[in-house]
Amino acid sequence: MRILIAEDDAVSRKLLEKNLEKFNHEVISAVDGTSAVEAYRQEPTIEMAILDWIMPGKSGLEVCRAIKDDEDNPITYVIMLTAKSSVENLAEALDNGADDFIAKPFDRVELKARINAGVRIIRLQEALMKNISELEEALAHVNQLQEILPICAWCKRIRDDSGYWNSVEEYMHDHSDVEFSHSICPECLAKKYPEEAAEMASESK
Repeated sequence: MRILIAEDDAVSRKLLEKNLEKFNHEVISAVDGTSAVEAYRQEPTIEMAILDWIMPGKSGLEVCRAIKDDEDNPITYVIMLTAKSSVENLAEALDNGADDFIAKPFDRVELKARINAGVRIIRLQEALMKNISELEEALAHVNQLQEILPICAWCKRIRDDSGYWNSVEEYMHDHSDVEFSHSICPECLAKKYPEEAAEMASESK
């Protein structure tokens, strides 16, 4: 996973980088809040951000709000990293869009656990968005099939939106997941193959 870290303290930033790389994540580092926002906007593949609360330029909370306001990447997971550890500080971070909170100095085991929890949430959100997209697509197909369809009274072909006349099989294949298995109804069997129809009728008695 590609993770953005924003930390103005060089030692803390280097510790974060080394630990995240050991956890097999790709790291993008920023030395202040302003460069963190710029890095995030330039890298649409960033899925998680670990932000120091107090930084030059923009604060961690300001960076968090900028990330959460980005409609092009709505599921970026944000972890606030700070020496502030009161209930009021935690509430403030969450109110500004943060998803989690780690107190400084961080514990390596706790950091890994919280990142893994964030990864699970991100994957669940991605799966949910995919399911919603598939449902919307299925609903669009249903709505399309519920419209009035121009159909030839003689050959039963259906005219599509481009004016091309398709067979029923072609039209259904293009507008739904239906697959056809061809057979012969009793009426057509009696009309086209009367001897076979009579024989099958006698066998079924």
